[in-house]
Amino acid sequence: QVQLVESGGGLVQAEGSLRLSCAASGRTFSRYFMGWFRQAPGKERAIVAQIGASSGPTYYADSVKGRFTISRDYAKNTVYLQMNSLKPEDTAVYYCAAGGFGLGLAYRPEYWGQGTQVTVSS
Repeated sequence: QVQLVESGGGLVQAEGSLRLSCAASGRTFSRYFMGWFRQAPGKERAIVAQIGASSGPTYYADSVKGRFTISRDYAKNTVYLQMNSLKPEDTAVYYCAAGGFGLGLAYRPEYWGQGTQVTVSS
């Protein structure tokens, strides 16, 4: 059974940093897409970042370009999201995603994590 377990969320002040981790088990995703989505209260879930096999290609939502970095550790079957210069509008539940198809806005993951809350205070 495939499991995606996120960690690293929490409360941070504006301009601070957080690093989210997502460890996959039950299947190796080295040849597949992995990514991060987020859902803010009252809004639809939206893609934040995506990374392909061999650490490329990558995609970032316009709102996080230059501030967030997605990376992956193949040996650990883990994907990371380094979030810098956080803003209150980054507050959301962040979901790890794996497998599936499509790039960027067309990404349709096969598997989802349970989500981790990120709250940015002003």
